[in-house]
Formats: sequence, C-alpha cells, structure tokens
Amino acid sequence: MPLSVIGAGFGRTGTLSLKLALEQLGFGPCHHMLEVIARPAQAAGWQAAAEGKAVDWDALLDGYAAAVDWPACHFWRELSARYPAAKVVLTARDADAWYDSLSATIGKFANVQNPPPDPLKREVFAMGQLIVMERTFGGRIADAAHAKAVYRRHVAAVTAGLPADRLLVFNVAEGWAPLCRFLDRPIPSQPFPRSNSREEFWQHMAGPQ
Repeated sequence: MPLSVIGAGFGRTGTLSLKLALEQLGFGPCHHMLEVIARPAQAAGWQAAAEGKAVDWDALLDGYAAAVDWPACHFWRELSARYPAAKVVLTARDADAWYDSLSATIGKFANVQNPPPDPLKREVFAMGQLIVMERTFGGRIADAAHAKAVYRRHVAAVTAGLPADRLLVFNVAEGWAPLCRFLDRPIPSQPFPRSNSREEFWQHMAGPQ
C-alpha cells in the first residue's frame, strides 16, 4: 500500500504518540524505529538508503500506511516525492525541551563502545549510528548548541519545502483536533495517546531478550 501519512519530525518530538494516534485513526500499521528494532532485517534497506544506494521504497515500506520517526523522517524529501498524495506531519516542540529529552535517551548511544553481539541487532545499531549520529548530527549529538541548530534547520527546511496544504506542523500536546482536521478524520472518544516517556524509552530499548 502507498504511504498516506509521512512523519517528518525528529525522534523525541512525540513520534511514538503520533504513531499510535495515526493507527487509531486508520493509518496503520505505522512505521517507527520500534518497527526496525522488532524486525531487524529491515535495517539493511535503511542502511542502503543512507548510503545513497537505489531504494525500492514500496518494498521497504511494504504493509505500512504511514511512517514516522527515524529512520523514515531522515528521508522526508524522498518519501514525499515518492508518495505525492501523502500528507506530511512535522512533529515539533521547544528546542530546549527536545534536546533535554534527546540527550537523556537517544544521545546515550553516541559513544557506545560495544555494539550488540547479535548480528541482526548489530545491523540495527549500525543503521541508527549512520542515520542519526552521523548523517543527522555530524557526530556531534552531545554538542547541545549544534544539535539544537540542526533541529531548527530541519524544522525550517520541512516547513519551506512543502506546500502549506500538505503539511501540518504539530505539537502532540495539542491533541486530536488539529491532526484530525488535517487528515479529515473524526475526533475519537478516547484520549490522545501519550507514550514513550524517558522511562518507556529505556523499556523499549531493553525489549525482549
């Protein structure tokens, strides 16, 4: 199936909450880094994309109706071009709060000396290192000023790069209303999902052993 929704926001901007919300609205399954962790064979395709190799996006995202978070957000230009009918949601929040969350979670993987022994998990780790640590932050994720500048440039680039009627700049704290209005869906009776706190992040990373 072609993607109907593309999430362009960096990790730690509410991307897991957005994933759950999109699935509740009927745009599921929704891809997220947790999908790669659960299905590590996917990592090779994302690694190839990051290395500039030809990618069959339909095959890589086969079965998904939406894609948010890394690694997909790194390829928002390619995905929005490949799926011109897809709406784009840019999750965004205050840069200082975002970096505090990033540094307490994803940033902890910047200087890992011992990658996972399992070969497939090692591929996921290598893919994340390439896309997030190197290609996104230039190896300087621990440099707060640099990382926040990268974040702000990304928000500006997405905002400038897409027509207003195709893009929603969205803070998940706003809840259902702007998202449902943008995607032409009725507002669910259930509360908007709130997921992936820092504590939950580390639970997800531990995962099934």
